[in-house]
Amino acid sequence: MKKMFNRSLAISAIALALLGCSSEEDTIVMAPLPVVNSQFTPTTEWSASIGDGVGHYFSKLSPVYAYDKVFVASRDGEVKALDPDTGKTLWEQDLSEGGPARLSGGLTASYDKLYIGTENGEAFALSVEDGSIVWQQKVDGEILAKPLADESLVMLHTSKGSLVALKQDSGEQVWDISNEVPNLTLRGDSSPVSISGGVFWGMANGRLAAALIQRGQLLWQQPIGTPKGSTEIDRLVDVDASPLIIGANLYAVGVNGQLVAIDLRSGAPMWKRTYSSATDLATDASRIFVVTDKDHISAVDIRSGTEIWSNESLEYRQLTAPVMIGNYLVVADGEGYLHWLDRTSGKFVAQQLIDDEGIAAAPIETDDGFIIIGRDGDIKKMQIPEGS
Repeated sequence: MKKMFNRSLAISAIALALLGCSSEEDTIVMAPLPVVNSQFTPTTEWSASIGDGVGHYFSKLSPVYAYDKVFVASRDGEVKALDPDTGKTLWEQDLSEGGPARLSGGLTASYDKLYIGTENGEAFALSVEDGSIVWQQKVDGEILAKPLADESLVMLHTSKGSLVALKQDSGEQVWDISNEVPNLTLRGDSSPVSISGGVFWGMANGRLAAALIQRGQLLWQQPIGTPKGSTEIDRLVDVDASPLIIGANLYAVGVNGQLVAIDLRSGAPMWKRTYSSATDLATDASRIFVVTDKDHISAVDIRSGTEIWSNESLEYRQLTAPVMIGNYLVVADGEGYLHWLDRTSGKFVAQQLIDDEGIAAAPIETDDGFIIIGRDGDIKKMQIPEGS
C-alpha cells in the first residue's frame, strides 16, 4: 500500500531514525517564539466560523475571495459563502450527506462555480450564487490540491499521480495524464497553474510537467530534484509546491531538490539554487519568497537566484505558505501566531496571536483587509491600520 507522510510526520520519522542509531538524543525542536516589538496591530472587523475546521488533519482548505463573496469550507463537508463586509452567511451547503466528506482539495471559484476536491476522490461544483450542487464526479485518487479552472475545464491533480480534466459545466472527464508515483511520498500534491493554453504542475517523482490544456498532451518534464541517499526518506523528491508564473518564466521548488527558474517557451532551466520545500512560493515581482522544510524563510532574486536574505528564527514552527499582504510578507504558524516581515530585509515588523488552536492555511487578501481561518474553524476578517 502506498505510504504517505505530511511534512511534520516525515520530520518525526527522520528524528526517530536518528534516535535509533545514535546514543545521543537527536530531536526536532520548535524554535521559541521570537520577541517582536510590533509596529502595528491589525483590527478585527468581524468573526465567524465554519464547522470544526480542519482539526489536526493535513489540509489545504484556504478560503477564497471571489464574486464579492468569501468562500470557506470545513473538512467534514460544510461550505459557506460569507459577506466580505459583515461576515454574514449568504448561503451554506453540507456535502456530507453520503458520509464523511473529508474535504481537502482546496477551493477554486471560476465560471460562476465553486470547485472543491475531497480525500474520497470526489470533485464537486457548487453554484456561487446559492451553493446548490451543479455536479459531482468521482476520480481515481485523493484530491489534496486546489483545482485549476481554465479553457472551460477543471483540472485536478490526484494522489495517484494523474492530472484529470473535467468539463467545467458538467464534470464529464475529457482527458487524464497519468504518471508513476514512488512508493513513499509526502502527503500532498502540487496545485496546477496555467498560462496561454498550457498547464504546469509538480510531480511526486521530482519533476515539473507541462501539457496543452485542450488536448491533454504532455509537452515536457523538467527534473527539480534527483533521488539521493540510502533510505527512502532521504530519496523523497516530491514537487508539492504549486509552480509560480512571473511573466514568461516559471519557478518551482521540490523536497530534497532545488528552486528552479524555467523558461516557459522552451522548458529549459535558467538557474537552479539548492532549497528544499513542499510549501507554495510567494513573490513581490522582484523577489521569490520560499519557506524551506526547516521553516527558514528566504528571499531570492528572480533574475539570478541570488539569496537576498534568510530568516531562521521560526525554525520548525510549522509555517504556512508565505503571502503578500499590503507591503509585508506574512506567514502563520502551528501555534496560531501571525508573523509580519519586511520583504526587503526579512526582519520582523509585527506579530499577533490569532488562534491558539493553530493555523493550517495562509491568510488571503481582500480589497480592504485579509481573512484568516484557524484549525478549529474560527474565521476572522482583519485590517491593517492605515499608514502601516
